[in-house]
Amino acid sequence: MDQLNSALEQEFPVNEQCMYLNHAAVAPWPTSASKAVARFAEENVAKGAADYPHWLEIEKQLRSNLARLINAPVDSVALVKNTSEALSFVAYGIDWRPGDTVVISDEEFPSNSIVWESLKNQGVTVRKVSLAGENPEAELLQAISETPRLVSISAVQYATGTRVNLAKIGEACKAAGVLFCVDAIQAVGALMFDVEEIQCDFAMADGHKWLLGPEGLGFFYVREERMNDLSLNEYGWHMIKQAGDYSQSSWEVADTAMRFECGSPNLLAAHALHASTNLLLNTGIENVEAAILSKANSLCGLLSDAGAEIITPAHSRGRSGIVTFGTNGRSPKEVWQALMSKGVICMHRGGGIRFSPHFHTPLDRLQQAVSIAAEECFW
Repeated sequence: MDQLNSALEQEFPVNEQCMYLNHAAVAPWPTSASKAVARFAEENVAKGAADYPHWLEIEKQLRSNLARLINAPVDSVALVKNTSEALSFVAYGIDWRPGDTVVISDEEFPSNSIVWESLKNQGVTVRKVSLAGENPEAELLQAISETPRLVSISAVQYATGTRVNLAKIGEACKAAGVLFCVDAIQAVGALMFDVEEIQCDFAMADGHKWLLGPEGLGFFYVREERMNDLSLNEYGWHMIKQAGDYSQSSWEVADTAMRFECGSPNLLAAHALHASTNLLLNTGIENVEAAILSKANSLCGLLSDAGAEIITPAHSRGRSGIVTFGTNGRSPKEVWQALMSKGVICMHRGGGIRFSPHFHTPLDRLQQAVSIAAEECFW
């Protein structure tokens, strides 16, 4: 354990600089990611693209890492710019019919609502259901029984940390013949996530939150049997069979999820995210999850002992890395600004303050952050 803690201190010097509790927004890179980008830059400066074949091998390994993290075949994983792009691939790839319904929750991040609402001119209706109560899946399951065309839900809600039973939802969608899409940005890298277990058709996430990578690179998972159900809206040299053979007089789209990668890859970000995902996999995602959930539970206990109202629903406390709490009548934005000024890096969300530690966050940093929050909120 001491050896692991020592290694984490070297990978995350951020913990010496501040109380970093904002992984649900933008995460700090581990040192290994910084070093990977530095090596990439040095190779480019010294030799231009001479090492391009090696860079492509890094990208290939990254794709494999991401596939392992979600238990998916490598060929079903595309590298994309962000979650919104992947959601748009689904929304504008389906052949919609007037009267089709998309079901989402009333707690979704705008990425998972705007894209579906934009389909209004195609006759698509968006139905928002509540996740409130002790059984957050109840209204979702009722809506699925009415056979909408698609359900799109976040694995963990960004503002409150509400976590739904994806396996139960996936089973209901499969039985009803409903497409199932999961915004996994608040789960992958923090929690064990299995596309086979939850039976989703599509899943996506950015790399800059729990995956500990940079902005501008994420993944898009498409179940093999759904690959041809999505029409393509972007075309380029990279998304075809035999990409790189510029002598072809005709072309076909790739059989794999690479068909969603129309142009040149983001190799700089790939180097960073490759290093970050290596760290997560080498640590063991089961160990990462256990550490995060333990710290979330500790946070709930510390906050409760301090007199805070915890906004995160009781059924979801300690089930993700997000803990949101009230500010005792004070403006959440003002409290957030005060916390940030004192080195507590967090965010105001869900009507309160959101703390989101990762597996590397020291317990004493959680204790310090709660003490400062107690002073600011007069608990």
